[in-house]
Amino acid sequence: MDWATQPDPFRRFKGATVHHLAGGCTVGPDYGDIREVGRMESEPLDVSFIDRLFYWSLALSAWKSIPGATWSLRVNPSSGNLHPTEGYLLCGPEAGLADTPALYHYSPHEHGLEERARLSDETWRGLVGSVGGPSLLLGLTSIHWRESWKYGERAYRYCQHDAGHAIGAVRYAAACLGWRAELITSVSDVELAQLLGIADQAGIEAEHPDCLLLLHSGDHQPDLDRFSVNDPELTLVGTRNALSSDHHDWPVIDAVAAACKKTAAWVGDRKQSPPLPTLSPKPNMTPAAELIRGRRSAVAMDGKTTIDRAAFYRILDACLPGARRIPHDVLPWRPRIHFAVFVHRVEGMPAGIYVLQRSATPMLREVIGEEAAWKKPEGCPDHLPLFLLGEADARRIAKSTSCNQDIAADGCFAIAMLGEFRDSLANDGPWFYRALHWEAGLVGQTIYLEAEAEGVRSTGIGCFFDDMTHQVVGCDEDDRFQVLYHFTVGGAVDDTRLQTLSAYHHRG
Repeated sequence: MDWATQPDPFRRFKGATVHHLAGGCTVGPDYGDIREVGRMESEPLDVSFIDRLFYWSLALSAWKSIPGATWSLRVNPSSGNLHPTEGYLLCGPEAGLADTPALYHYSPHEHGLEERARLSDETWRGLVGSVGGPSLLLGLTSIHWRESWKYGERAYRYCQHDAGHAIGAVRYAAACLGWRAELITSVSDVELAQLLGIADQAGIEAEHPDCLLLLHSGDHQPDLDRFSVNDPELTLVGTRNALSSDHHDWPVIDAVAAACKKTAAWVGDRKQSPPLPTLSPKPNMTPAAELIRGRRSAVAMDGKTTIDRAAFYRILDACLPGARRIPHDVLPWRPRIHFAVFVHRVEGMPAGIYVLQRSATPMLREVIGEEAAWKKPEGCPDHLPLFLLGEADARRIAKSTSCNQDIAADGCFAIAMLGEFRDSLANDGPWFYRALHWEAGLVGQTIYLEAEAEGVRSTGIGCFFDDMTHQVVGCDEDDRFQVLYHFTVGGAVDDTRLQTLSAYHHRG
């Protein structure tokens, strides 16, 4: 890690017209009102809508400062705060920006939209004409170099986690505006790169296409499996900035990216999502925007904070998917991520190792085996498929499996996310390696916000020992499951040396 070559966290396109957005909006629905589809009326699509959508999803949330150094934080979390994820908007003239449909790059530093290309009305209708109501498209890309500068080969996984967090952040922001957001999987990477204007980028600083989201008012249900790009011809404006003066190449990242390339349409299996009861969370009158923008990743836990059993169940309950549960409704596949939970300091819960099955697959129990206890804990809601495998002081286990990081043991509980690995890649293709990490990041975004709502904090842990985790949980016989992400929840320790500045103080 060479500090002299640390990548610029902000991509810019010199020569592109910048449409500055107002920012600063924290009014809106309470957090308790955005967890399920249909609770909010749809807001009209205009500049104010676009402003709030990005301000509540991909914008800066604050600046941190110590003598000699200042750095920004964002609403969407990122491994190492390096932010490889870039956002793009495609919308019609009704959004109040350009007087024609256009493609924009979102610039979080300015909280503005860089206009990269104008689209013809015919091209725009070809993209969203079948939606049947107000709509827009939001694309995400990754700059792998931003992560590999610090993390080397692990960077590819971390970029996918971050894309998942960004998907979740966009879904929550859309929910605040009463809109739906759905992941489109009928577009290849080549088509998506062309649509977002990044197809000609090359080299270590190039952006790689991640995914495309359709946002709509929800009045009609579009047929996303038939969505197509139709190779739009774009006359691009703006030259991308250089991020570093020099680079250390990691060829394995390019090799993995090529192996995981999405080459064709994929049809979702959303209908297999199980029906679930309506969420009945603790009433939360905190404005959703305040909680979303106030989210922070804990850098240390105090090792003494506890939460009660009801709060623990609420956090896990919010992680269960369902056709109307936000943000999980954004994904078009049945859940493939399950939890191994290491309980440390939850009042009324025995310390030990638990499992949360996020879908009704018998495979997890089959793999772990019947020698585990599989005991339903006391007071657990009937619809919450949480089981105690065995009582134990799991603090040492959580720490050792998380690359010996104290933060995994010093919280109230920690989570190892287990993905349905072998069958997903065999049945859905190598590109689904990315999708599994997106789901893990999306669920992680839920944990972040639910922890904040319960008065504690959390953080994602991308460094872990997979073989050790598999052995501890009991799924080490084969590769049917693979650990993809660790998380911890607890009482955060704030660094009093840091000064916090408002997100857009630099505007004057």
